[in-house]
Amino acid sequence: MKFNKSLMSVICGCAIGLSSAANAGSVITDGSTSMEKVMGILIESFEGNGIDVTYNPTGSGSGISAVQAGRADIGLSSRALKDQEKQTLVGTDIAYDGIVLVVNKANPLSDITSEQVKDLYTGKIQNWKEVGGADAPVVLIGREAGSGTRDGFESVTGTKDACKYRQELTSTGDVITTVSQNANALGYASLSAVNDSIKVLSFNGVVASEESVLDKSYKLQRPFVFVTPKDKALSQDAQTFVDYALSAEAKPLIVKAGVVPAAK
Repeated sequence: MKFNKSLMSVICGCAIGLSSAANAGSVITDGSTSMEKVMGILIESFEGNGIDVTYNPTGSGSGISAVQAGRADIGLSSRALKDQEKQTLVGTDIAYDGIVLVVNKANPLSDITSEQVKDLYTGKIQNWKEVGGADAPVVLIGREAGSGTRDGFESVTGTKDACKYRQELTSTGDVITTVSQNANALGYASLSAVNDSIKVLSFNGVVASEESVLDKSYKLQRPFVFVTPKDKALSQDAQTFVDYALSAEAKPLIVKAGVVPAAK
């Protein structure tokens, strides 16, 4: 198994521009950093099959591009494919993830409404006291352009291309770390990635959980998607891994990763 958090030299030197289908017993996946826990647990449990699966956490946009360019067998996206992308690619949902609003543990808030989120991220509200917090400026933290988490968050909250970010970070982990270190920060992150270093706010009175994501009562959510070519069959190894991710065997592992399996 190759489960790495950076592009390894062997991949950079050998895999770029090549399809892994030519390498027997190997599968290259590339994309969403928010899918790290899901991919880690799936790859670890799959490794006994004699197929080496590599995960490169480069972001959803990069993962989609990697499949289009033939650099990866499977792209990983934490947003649904756009209409233009669907012309050459196929998206298969493997799980659903809640996107949660996160604040510093010193922040007194416990809940936030969709209207407040929109007003905060578009700059209409700039001080925490306007939503029941301290008299302090709101420091807006978000993800970089092309991030599936950002696309999902902005699409659901109606803030597409209107957010007034103070910082745009390149990974979910960076968002959590930054918020944990700034008492005035407001950020968003994948439910599966949060930890006790920050506070998670309920959204419109609903706490994000496996149950609330599955029954759709928690509205701020997005899919985790396997992206593959539309006009080219997957290698046998890649198809085996896709089938495994959608199998009944994988469902409890996906749940353990903190997200909700898409397969019934």
